[in-house]
Amino acid sequence: MWSAAAMIATMFMASTLVTPLYVPYQQAFGFSTLTLTLIYSTYVVGNLLALLFLGRLSDELGRRPVILAALAVAGASTALFLFAGDTAWLYWARMLSGVAIALASGAGTAWITELLSRAERPRAALIATSANFLGLAIGSLLAGWLAQYAPWPLKLPFVAYAALLAVVAVLIGRTRETVPPRFGALKGLLAPRIGVPRAILASFAAPAITGFATFSLIGFYSALVPSLLRQRLHVENLALAGAVVAELFVVSALAMIVTRNLSSAHAMIGGLVLLIPSVILLVAADTLASLPLLVAATALVGIATGLGYRGSLQVINQIAPPQRRAEVASSYFIACFVGNSVPVIGIGWLAAW
Repeated sequence: MWSAAAMIATMFMASTLVTPLYVPYQQAFGFSTLTLTLIYSTYVVGNLLALLFLGRLSDELGRRPVILAALAVAGASTALFLFAGDTAWLYWARMLSGVAIALASGAGTAWITELLSRAERPRAALIATSANFLGLAIGSLLAGWLAQYAPWPLKLPFVAYAALLAVVAVLIGRTRETVPPRFGALKGLLAPRIGVPRAILASFAAPAITGFATFSLIGFYSALVPSLLRQRLHVENLALAGAVVAELFVVSALAMIVTRNLSSAHAMIGGLVLLIPSVILLVAADTLASLPLLVAATALVGIATGLGYRGSLQVINQIAPPQRRAEVASSYFIACFVGNSVPVIGIGWLAAW
């Protein structure tokens, strides 16, 4: 189970590994803030392609082979970042990263649930979400530190990440499979299907909306805070920029653990309510050009997103039929990834206008 959790953390590291590097990439390739938001959001294309067409693949072929394939795609994405020669390389790298994360997130979440005993399964959402957010924190911290203090700032973070992917692949290869492959069910498998059974559709709506709202704020924050730090707060240190972004995800993970006994419904409502003051504090930090206020806003964003994500994913794990667990989880992640990317594109257009 811990190997599956480590895999989720490692895969989501890729999402923030590039966050502290956006400013150096802008300087190297000369693109605008609008282009930056489009690069950040490109992986939603990979997310949607993978989740719509392949979201239930691990329900049919097994968890291990699908996750190993996702790790291979993540390796290809890392290679594109490593050898990027212009902006076009970044678009393709982000899209492949989206494919890899989408494949791994649904299969990994379902795998953790199945590797736990029936009595322990309520812990599955906490383990998966904590691993997710710790991975996001480590990715930002690692990239920021290496870019600021080590040589080859746009190369070394991806070399380190590629080595980590190799270690995780070995761990996954030794993890017990929980789904026997059903090759006879492959006919029509690649037909797009959202995968929410009609019987649970009403129960699915609330956690999906919560996931969308939560990841919208995460996307806004991760894409634009590095530029805010540099342009408004005049913070040039990439390690500090990475640490500020990492603060969000560390606080989120801690909030999930501390509130683990809070019911999923109360966690969702609490997360949604806190989104509003979180945005207000972020706007105030920008308006007043205040780093302490930004740190405080980041902590509140972390609490809001931690509660909303943990609570909503816990509901998904509770209502998903066992034989379609990865498919339902993938449908939930579609809502999350669309929220993480599409609103950011709108923000980019507004910023340019």
